[in-house]
Amino acid sequence: MEKKPERRGLGRGLSALMADVNIGSETASVGNEASQANPDRLVPIESVRPNPDQPRRMFQQEDLDSLSESIREKGILQPLIVRPDPSDEDLYQIVAGERRWRAAQMAQLHEIPVLVRELSDTESLEIAIIENIQRADLNPVEEAQGYRQLMDRFGHTQERLAQALGKSRSHIANMLRLMSLPAEVLSYLQDGTLAVGHARALITADDPVALAKKVIAKGLSVRETERLAKKADTSPGSTKKPPKKSEKDADTRALELDLAATLGMQISIDHTPGGETGALTIRYTSLDQLDDLCRRLSS
Repeated sequence: MEKKPERRGLGRGLSALMADVNIGSETASVGNEASQANPDRLVPIESVRPNPDQPRRMFQQEDLDSLSESIREKGILQPLIVRPDPSDEDLYQIVAGERRWRAAQMAQLHEIPVLVRELSDTESLEIAIIENIQRADLNPVEEAQGYRQLMDRFGHTQERLAQALGKSRSHIANMLRLMSLPAEVLSYLQDGTLAVGHARALITADDPVALAKKVIAKGLSVRETERLAKKADTSPGSTKKPPKKSEKDADTRALELDLAATLGMQISIDHTPGGETGALTIRYTSLDQLDDLCRRLSS
């Protein structure tokens, strides 16, 4: 019988996992000796292997060069987090700190400091995702994908993530809403062509791709983008219904945002005033999103 994916809820505690990540913070490894953690041991660098499930696949060469120079001068101030390699008891697998390992190789270190943790495959992946989110150089799409993975794979809620990661709940919800945008718009956001403010203004647009291209071509500001999106939604050719005279209450709008963040799709709730009925509309922008919605509803 096929084993179902492990959904631990908060498992041994998100705070405990966060403590491990903070101990192994890469930013602390380049100059903050006050935050130095004591390693469990020094191990030969060739006995440490990267995690094949590491969600971070790209490492900027310029960052590695800078970190390597720092390591040559000061050594590795913060140890890597490792676990015994599941496939070879004589080796260790990196849980957090692959950049330090790569930079240490460039600096021709023979031994590296490590903290050894007994972690399951699930916990190892969870820490790797959390570490990536804590990195300052993540683009908005990578950050949103990290939140989505933590919620989908490990059962964390927006509230718990906000508390553990030191973010506001609204920040996490707004980042998750970005995932409802078409792939082409996300690519603009990923490479920095569009800012987060631009992308947020396009979320509810009928044709976010066309508007995004217009914003880029004209170099519009976020405020100008918001006005452009609003104008497009009220134009004669818009497929959106004109706004009703009675505005939605704050609770309904908050519920729409929560559902949109959870599903990664555009949500509209139209509740009959004074009644018990209404309509919930879910808008998808690709067949992949529709397939994902069907999978969620049938699981």
